[in-house]
Amino acid sequence: MTATSAPTPGPETLVPVSGFERASLRVNSALAGAAGIALAALMAFTALDVVMRALGRPIAGSVEIIGWLAAASMALVLGDVQVNRGHVAVTLLAERMSGRKLALLDSVNSFVALLLFGTASVVLLRYGITLHSTGSLSETLKVVFYPWVYLVAVGFAGLTLVLLLDLVRSVQRLRASQTRITVNPTE
Repeated sequence: MTATSAPTPGPETLVPVSGFERASLRVNSALAGAAGIALAALMAFTALDVVMRALGRPIAGSVEIIGWLAAASMALVLGDVQVNRGHVAVTLLAERMSGRKLALLDSVNSFVALLLFGTASVVLLRYGITLHSTGSLSETLKVVFYPWVYLVAVGFAGLTLVLLLDLVRSVQRLRASQTRITVNPTE
């Protein structure tokens, strides 16, 4: 089993060929920008909290705020990481496959991931709606926190868009390999 950084994205990943792909790239780029802002706020707030604790004046609710900012920064960047293949890939099976088998594996993987993150996005959206309608407040600060749940749901939805595009591309590759087999059965 090999764990490697995923390959540098090729033209298939970076060059949008449809309006839906362009929209997905724009949405996920904007979400990544928001994730960067959340991460910068997280670092600034954490540094401020450390200084205030050293001065004997810790910030009440700092753990809640740091947790919300961390969740937002992680979730909002998921789609952009998938677009750019910035994750670590375990290639145990893929190394031994090529052509049609690899396209089939990619299709199944994309489909399962699409179902998982699509479902997670819907569940988080429903959870946010429940928190909103019940007026739930955070434990320490006693403020509403459903907007943070919505942000995580949006991040998962952005990833779901990319996974849908990945599924379409892998099915296209699968169909193309089937056409080659049908046209030239000697390959």
